[in-house]
Amino acid sequence: MICLKRHTVLVVEYQAEWPECFRAECTLLKTEIGDITTGIEHVGSTAVPGLPAKPILDIAAAVGLTAVIPDIVLRLAQHGYIDLGFGEGGYLLVKQSLPDVSTVHLHLVEAADPQWGNYLAFRDALRRNPALRERYSQLKCYLAEKHRDDRESYTAGKHDFIRAALAELAFPTPADV
Repeated sequence: MICLKRHTVLVVEYQAEWPECFRAECTLLKTEIGDITTGIEHVGSTAVPGLPAKPILDIAAAVGLTAVIPDIVLRLAQHGYIDLGFGEGGYLLVKQSLPDVSTVHLHLVEAADPQWGNYLAFRDALRRNPALRERYSQLKCYLAEKHRDDRESYTAGKHDFIRAALAELAFPTPADV
């Protein structure tokens, strides 16, 4: 897998090995935390065939309550996961191949939290809708070029697009009904 140093941005063409990388990581996650999660999903751009992405797997795991997170952190620390705490997309653990080179971002989210549904809805919309996928691809490539050394700005630049796409999914137009 292509390496990406922390805080930098590089968007690469879709890699055919990403689904297999997810399956391997998912097997580990199910073994270690499957008893305290209600779902483990490949989300983010690496989960969308044909979509350019940063070479980091985004995985979301649903939990019943955030009270189980300390147990998850303890179980996954022995497999190289690093605890980064709560953020906008849930509780974040990262796995690195080298210091400051992440290979996996694991987002822990309560199953009842709208963020869990948003992860799945946005991924599925990108998979189904080539026009949406192309617009998102163009935005990601533009932002990656503009914010090569500023991952926070890159991520913030995608926020309005994602929010608008999710709003369209929640409220179909009469022609879609």
